[in-house]
Amino acid sequence: MIIKTLFILNSFKLYEILNEISSIFNFELKHIEKQDFEKIDFKNYDNYLVLSSHSINNKFNSIIIKNFPYKLNILKEKINLNFLKNQFNIQSKFKIGKYSIDINAKKIKYNNISLSITERECKLILFINKSKKASLENIQKKVWGHLSKLETHTVETHIYRLRKKFLSTFKDEKFIKLDKDGYYLNC
Repeated sequence: MIIKTLFILNSFKLYEILNEISSIFNFELKHIEKQDFEKIDFKNYDNYLVLSSHSINNKFNSIIIKNFPYKLNILKEKINLNFLKNQFNIQSKFKIGKYSIDINAKKIKYNNISLSITERECKLILFINKSKKASLENIQKKVWGHLSKLETHTVETHIYRLRKKFLSTFKDEKFIKLDKDGYYLNC
């Protein structure tokens, strides 16, 4: 489970108010001052937000609240919505070898080169990667949802086309390999 952390920057009063009712929140609450803010390594936090009354550097997940007092239910809704957006982005990006996959954008990238992939191709790549070695039957069941062993070349055709895309875009002819145990990614 991804732990959510809300940092309240330079507003101890707001922190005190929210801390008193923290039992209604589904996130951890922390107060920080500007001098401490610069020292925090945000890479140590899965899903975080910085609540501030002024703009901060864009590299941080931030919520700027300028008009206090604020209705509590609206503030809570705004915070939860931003946590959901962060979680959506966190869960959509995967690193597979030298490639980065964004399943929301349906793109795979390497060295500023981007390749659009279909949803099925995305599922296929992620399944093979998770499986380490994926048999044709398992791919048919898990990626296509076929319940019985069918005589079909759908998987082979998709893999053939995906290999052609990788060769054309990334000059990688060894992305998906096959041996006696099944398909695997070679990246």
